[in-house]
Amino acid sequence: MSEVKTTKYLNPYVGGVLLGLVLLTANFVSGRGLGASGAIKSAVVTTVKTVMPSHAENSAFYNEYNESHPGNPMKSWLVFEMLGVLIGGFLSGAFAKRLKFKVEHSPKITSKRRIMFAVLGGILFGFGSQLGRGCTSGSALSGMAVLSVGGFITMAFIFGTAFALAYFFRKNWI
Repeated sequence: MSEVKTTKYLNPYVGGVLLGLVLLTANFVSGRGLGASGAIKSAVVTTVKTVMPSHAENSAFYNEYNESHPGNPMKSWLVFEMLGVLIGGFLSGAFAKRLKFKVEHSPKITSKRRIMFAVLGGILFGFGSQLGRGCTSGSALSGMAVLSVGGFITMAFIFGTAFALAYFFRKNWI
């Protein structure tokens, strides 16, 4: 008789409440909401400033960013938040014994194709977050938490676009 191995995950409703409490705590402690794209932007600005200082000095984007964020961009609240997310995710996976180096995908596609779609999706989402002046966490969750109409519109478009495109990309996961 073989044992069926089941993976236990956090109840999504409990996870949603915990995410709301984290968002509330972030607003209370730091005076701002959550967000990931700001941390990526800080890392990019710091990298370009280090690797190509003359380009950073002659670019309106980098000058504007440096003027609006005096000091070291890597000391931003969002950079520390994202480091905490990465470390917390790693520790959570380690404690739950789910920390494995593998690519999960449908039997209908290869690992290479799954990685290619994940990278492409990440690039498009990052580009979209810059056009929308923030990522899902910053624009949608934090915006909705302060009852911003823009936050609700952002969330509607995120879910609407996902719903509209799910049919075309479902074979990559199912």
